[in-house]
Amino acid sequence: MIASSSIVSSTFSSLPPKPNSSLTKSSLSPSKSLAIPFSVESVCNRQFSKPSNNLKMHRLQTRRSSPQDPPLVSSSEEENELLAGGDGGGVEERDWTTSFLLFAFWAALMYYVFFLAPNQTPVTDSYFLKKLLNLKGEDGFELNEVLVALWYIMGLWPLLYSMLLIPTSRSSKSKIPVWPFVVLSFFGGAYVLIPYFVLWRPPAPPVEESELRRWPLNFLESKLTAGITLAAGLAIIVYAFSSDGDAWKEFYQYFQGSKFIHITSIDFALLSMFAPFWVYNDTTVRKWDGKGSWLLPVSLIPFLGPALYLLLRPSLCVAPIKTSDET
Repeated sequence: MIASSSIVSSTFSSLPPKPNSSLTKSSLSPSKSLAIPFSVESVCNRQFSKPSNNLKMHRLQTRRSSPQDPPLVSSSEEENELLAGGDGGGVEERDWTTSFLLFAFWAALMYYVFFLAPNQTPVTDSYFLKKLLNLKGEDGFELNEVLVALWYIMGLWPLLYSMLLIPTSRSSKSKIPVWPFVVLSFFGGAYVLIPYFVLWRPPAPPVEESELRRWPLNFLESKLTAGITLAAGLAIIVYAFSSDGDAWKEFYQYFQGSKFIHITSIDFALLSMFAPFWVYNDTTVRKWDGKGSWLLPVSLIPFLGPALYLLLRPSLCVAPIKTSDET
């Protein structure tokens, strides 16, 4: 019994003394100077989640002036975050591997268009193009209904992409503007837009409130523009599917032999394939990725899905107003 008691006493004697709780709490308590009142005004219903750069700089200076406080974030990391700046939302980083694979896909696609696509009826292609542009007089020949619908809806796709890419898909880390690619897409479609997808470097720069009142944002952000685009696209698609089966069989024969119809059909498929991603990017920039998530699977419907999203999406958030530091 005596031996066991000595063992227990020696065991407890080797334990370190209990630290002073009041000293520990006082040394680890955060400095009162970190509680800084601030306010950021925004025209959005949902406030920005990140604090302003002024608050970050004030916190950085406060932590450097109080070395006894335990650092919550290293100063080097916060300096890098301040240097990065901006709160454009959307995709924050871009993997250059994706850009390389996308460029390889575009290069293979262009090789197919110029060298491998069927080109059995070049004279017929020239005739079709003149008829669609109303450069050919009335000769009694009626164009295929599906071909006419494809031609007109290809004129609406660039407008739809303009409303998706400007301004929420601009590149803040690149000097390459988006508008030349959008303008050229009226002539080249997805074959012109894909190079911008390769060069795109998010996030998008913040938008000032004055920009929303000027051209082209006042036109591209208008619900009237989105409604007319959706209504026109719906009418064209209804016209195409109202044609009989013989028109679709004839169109399929054109697709197999006509280079003009072949590459135009591929263009339509490419624009439909890339649209859901840019819808997703637009929802994140507008802070609507929660309530508007149900529109992402809807955007898989060619043209009509993205057009419906443009009609229902919320207004664009503008850059927060900078306020002076409060001491």
